[in-house]
Amino acid sequence: MTLTERATALLPSAVLFDMDGLLVETEHLWYAAELDVIAELGGDWGPEHQETLVGGPLERAVDLLIAQSGGGHDHDEVMNLLLTSMERHLRTQPVHWRPGAQTLLLALEDARVPCALVSASWRNIVEAVHDAVLHEVGHDVFATTVAGDEVERTKPFPDPYLLAAGRIGVPPEQCVVLEDSHTGSRAGLASGAYVVAVPSLVDIEAEHGLRVVRSLEELTPELLGAWSHSWSPRS
Repeated sequence: MTLTERATALLPSAVLFDMDGLLVETEHLWYAAELDVIAELGGDWGPEHQETLVGGPLERAVDLLIAQSGGGHDHDEVMNLLLTSMERHLRTQPVHWRPGAQTLLLALEDARVPCALVSASWRNIVEAVHDAVLHEVGHDVFATTVAGDEVERTKPFPDPYLLAAGRIGVPPEQCVVLEDSHTGSRAGLASGAYVVAVPSLVDIEAEHGLRVVRSLEELTPELLGAWSHSWSPRS
C-alpha cells in the first residue's frame, strides 16, 4: 500500500486475533493432548467431546476430562497433565499457519494497523506456538498478547479482548475480532467489537455484528476497515 493509499483507506483501529484454529492449526494437537490425558486417567474420549470445547477455557476441558474418566481426580493435576502434553506436541510436531493468516498479518502490519493475539490458551502454550511458527515472520507482529491465565475471566467473557484493546489504546468498538469458535465470537461481541468468524471445527451462524467467512484468505485490511467503519462510524 502506498502512502497515499494508506492515508485515504478506511482501516480498523486494531485487529485482534484468536490463536488456536484461527491463526494456527492446532486443534488436532489439542485432541492428541486430550487423548494422552484420558489414556492416563482412564475413560472415553472422542471428537464429539473436543467439539464442545473449541474456543473455550481450559478449565472446561479439564472438567470434562475428569467427568469422562469417572471423577475424583484433582483439577490442578489434570490441568498440568493437559498443558504438559500440549506443550510437548507443539514442540515436537509440525505447527502450521491457517490459510491466509500470515499474509493477512503482514498486510495489516504494512498498513500500520496494530494487531493483538488474544488466546484462551495459557501463556506457556502461547509461547510454544510462537517458538513453533510465529517466529517465521522474523519479528514480533503483535502489539500485545493476552493469554487465558492472565485474566480473571477468559472467553466467552469479553475481558481478554477489552484488555487487548486497552493495551493498544483504542476503543474496542473500533476493533475487529477474528475468531473460529462460538465461545470466542461471544467474547468478541460482548466486547463491542465487530467480529469476523472463520469456523474451523464447528459451524457458526452470522448475526448482527458477526460476519462469517470461509477463510482468512478472503480478508484484506481494507475490507476489514470498511466493515469496521460501518459498524462503528468515526467522527
